[in-house]
Amino acid sequence: MSMRDSDGSGRARAATRASFGAFVRKPVEQPATSTSSSAQELRAESAENWPQDAVEVGAIVDAYGLKGWVKVAAHAEAHQGGDALLSASRWWLLKGPERKSAQMRQSKVHGDSVVAHLGGVADRDMALSLRGYRVYVRRSDFPALEVDEYYWVDLMGLDVVNVAGVSLGKVADMIDNGAQSVLRIEYADTGKDGKSVIGERLIPFVGVYVKTVDQAAKQIVVDWEADY
Repeated sequence: MSMRDSDGSGRARAATRASFGAFVRKPVEQPATSTSSSAQELRAESAENWPQDAVEVGAIVDAYGLKGWVKVAAHAEAHQGGDALLSASRWWLLKGPERKSAQMRQSKVHGDSVVAHLGGVADRDMALSLRGYRVYVRRSDFPALEVDEYYWVDLMGLDVVNVAGVSLGKVADMIDNGAQSVLRIEYADTGKDGKSVIGERLIPFVGVYVKTVDQAAKQIVVDWEADY
């Protein structure tokens, strides 16, 4: 299996050319949809109503225009897609203890960010009141992937073993180094003073090293020696 390099999208891809997030495909403006007025409202939410599969994908940084649109800094590079922000029908918003949600009525890429019109946000003042809210969408609302593509969020916490069956640790983070996605793996180790420490391995997420990703078994098999 060969791996395609990261494109700043929050997904790691398969194929052969040289990512807690969600994005990649060419953005398409989301049209307004007809929904009940209650569903379109900006409404308060409780922790109990918060989706269990909510994934943070950006943050509202400003108002956009005069008609209630907001400007969002996406965690993945918006000019390369921003799929989850563009395609999710509902956004979930969090700022400190305050939780809200709203129907996403329209959205599009604007420069290096995403701008959107949320249900119940009628003017610039309301849009400005949402500055600082972090934006979440349900993982189930992420666009479908092609074969051998993986969202970074789905790789977090997976066990990593090499082809000899030696455990190398767990995926703690993903890094985009500009050319490819990189697995950051943490494992239990012993320091020079004999005390327990957390060790780190960095393994490029490319086919020469990553052999299989089994999400059902929560395991990644890599061609990588424990002493690298």
